[in-house]
Amino acid sequence: MKKRKVGIMGGTFDPIHLGHLLAGECAREGAGLDEVWFVPVFLPPHKEQTPGADSRQRWEMVCLAVEGNPYFRPIDVEIAKGGKSYSIETVQILQQRYPDLLFSYIIGADMVQYLPNWHRIDELVRRIGFIGLKRPGTEIRWDLLPEHIRSCVTIVDMPSVDISSTVIRERLKTGHSVRYMVPDKVRLYIEEEKLYG
Repeated sequence: MKKRKVGIMGGTFDPIHLGHLLAGECAREGAGLDEVWFVPVFLPPHKEQTPGADSRQRWEMVCLAVEGNPYFRPIDVEIAKGGKSYSIETVQILQQRYPDLLFSYIIGADMVQYLPNWHRIDELVRRIGFIGLKRPGTEIRWDLLPEHIRSCVTIVDMPSVDISSTVIRERLKTGHSVRYMVPDKVRLYIEEEKLYG
């Protein structure tokens, strides 16, 4: 029986926005995934500042954002674990829990270049593949990537969407609307919880 293919989309999601959801959909369609799992980090290993929303709030926003999409699923593996999360640890836990699934990490094509610097990357590429989302104008220097990493990367095209969590937090801080940048349920949740204001 063919294994089901699942894309892992990790992130701070502070807050999750329409760019994240579009990225998930492009990866699903372009790489033929059965599902995309959104995995909010508890503490990202490469970011020093603490997020504007706590882990519970970020988890609840992810749940609201993917609600009603049969192909998207929120997974709290990193939040439940606590502490800093490295991709290799997340993958080990998921593969242990779901041995029948084939996992790939979804990343921006600009991050493909940095894969050699990822924590325990050699073990990671033996376990999973990577889906690089390529926006117009993104250059990938394949010649700089070792062959064993290069062979694990699938590139999928994605339209350019200029939305970021940083911009959203900044807009909210200055009293500007974020309607049509985040799903409506997320926008209402932000208002209720008085986040980023």
